[in-house]
Amino acid sequence: MRTMQLERLLHAQGFGSRKECRALIRAGYVSIAGEVCDDPNADFDPGSRDGSPGLEFTVDDQPWRFRAQAYVVLHKPAGYECSQKPTFHPSVFTLLPPQLLARGVQCVGRLDQDTTGLLLLSDDGQFIHQWSSGKKRTPKVYEVTLKHAVEQDFADQLVAGVELHDEPAPIAAAACERMSPTTLRLTICEGKYHQVKRMVGAAGNRVEALHRSRVGGLELPTGLAPGQWRWLEAEDLARLADYADPEA
Repeated sequence: MRTMQLERLLHAQGFGSRKECRALIRAGYVSIAGEVCDDPNADFDPGSRDGSPGLEFTVDDQPWRFRAQAYVVLHKPAGYECSQKPTFHPSVFTLLPPQLLARGVQCVGRLDQDTTGLLLLSDDGQFIHQWSSGKKRTPKVYEVTLKHAVEQDFADQLVAGVELHDEPAPIAAAACERMSPTTLRLTICEGKYHQVKRMVGAAGNRVEALHRSRVGGLELPTGLAPGQWRWLEAEDLARLADYADPEA
């Protein structure tokens, strides 16, 4: 595998400009395998050409692993906007370390500020396009809390399809399970603006709370608290792509 100068390696991981990374190294803040390296031109094998963890190093005692691409899952809390320039609420990007922001990670699709749950982020443009494109029809599962109690026929109505304003044809859920009188587990394969809220409203009810629990075959990781993030490893990415078509 092609080696990289330490200065370039740190820059690629979001630790600052080339000049800033060079200064960090020369000041003795960077260690490889427990040994300080103060030579910005020292060559190292980064050990990764994708999102897998590669070379381990520390910057100012902060451990890090080289990753050629960043694939991240965030448990989005309520009250955060999926925008670099939020309007009324803080941005989800304030929940991420500055290294990821410097790498230019973007949300893979968006969740409304009051919607919680699984949010993917990456700096891989092809990955972002693939998983946010409506043409892919990736199933997304939402836990829906309703204002008014419903029977099973309400869930059946959402699967049969409802009329939405400015849509030429009825929009239908791929699946909908009534979990309790006021909660549904709803699966959609599109990604239309406020889709779940609009569908529930068109059927004569109102969404009180909305939580995304799964995208593709990837469930929100157990133990990942609201506001926390973690890297997606190879097995997570494989799980993301491993799902059956709910409309088949």
